Amino acid sequence: MATLELYELPGCPYCAKVKTKLDELGLEYTSHEVPRSHSERTKVEDVSGQTGVPVLVDPDNDVEGMAESDDIVDYLDETYGAGAAN
Repeated sequence: MATLELYELPGCPYCAKVKTKLDELGLEYTSHEVPRSHSERTKVEDVSGQTGVPVLVDPDNDVEGMAESDDIVDYLDETYGAGAAN
């Protein structure tokens, strides 16, 4: 059962970067498509404190709303990559 959650917007290159990393690592995740309008992104704002995407939630590791694609990719590599302690 997937515990990772990704808040994303179709066509977003930053979201695609994170999805590519998730797929490379063979990680299952639940995708939440957010509205195009920032003012309608109340759920992602509740999770992360901001309205930008992508946002990653990883409850198994107490990650409640990580933003910024580079930070998310680095986190995924460190936590779930080949050299990770898991």
